[in-house]
Amino acid sequence: ALHQRLVDLGYWLGEPDGSYGQLTRQAVMAFQKVEGLGRDGVAGPVTQERLAVAGRPAPRGGGGLEIDLERQVIFVVDGGQVTWVLNTSTGNGEAYTTSTGGTARAATPPGEFTVRREVDGVREAPLGTLYRPKYFHGGIAIHGSGSIPAHPASHGCARVTNRAMDMLWSSGAAALGTPVWVY
Repeated sequence: ALHQRLVDLGYWLGEPDGSYGQLTRQAVMAFQKVEGLGRDGVAGPVTQERLAVAGRPAPRGGGGLEIDLERQVIFVVDGGQVTWVLNTSTGNGEAYTTSTGGTARAATPPGEFTVRREVDGVREAPLGTLYRPKYFHGGIAIHGSGSIPAHPASHGCARVTNRAMDMLWSSGAAALGTPVWVY
């Protein structure tokens, strides 16, 4: 019932299988973020009460990918409707040392972009491992990762689960040229 309700509301959790695994936790956490609840990935009483009355989230735009920095979610939008909601973790705002020895701030830049480059595989980058990245602003990408915490934690990329990244590739939802709106 939990899986079906999340799917009905647009929260992506892969193929519902009746288990409370990583993808269910990620979908519950995305729901909690959208609804302004505590972000623990556990469908406790407060989360379940909200699930019973919640509606599908509304996008700001008509199509493409929307990265909501405040709520830390990605909306996959088609025809003005949210198709899927994904949990994400974006830039944490902290200073870090670049690969050339300089310093930079770990930020996911707001603005309107498009998917311009992609790597269908694992990329070992100077700042970490990126699974099947879809680049939309220089070296900033949406990519798969084994760590998608409840808070901003990246150097600027938008992390999703590896399975969510596989879905973005196979569905064509993040094809080259897809609009990406970061706000």
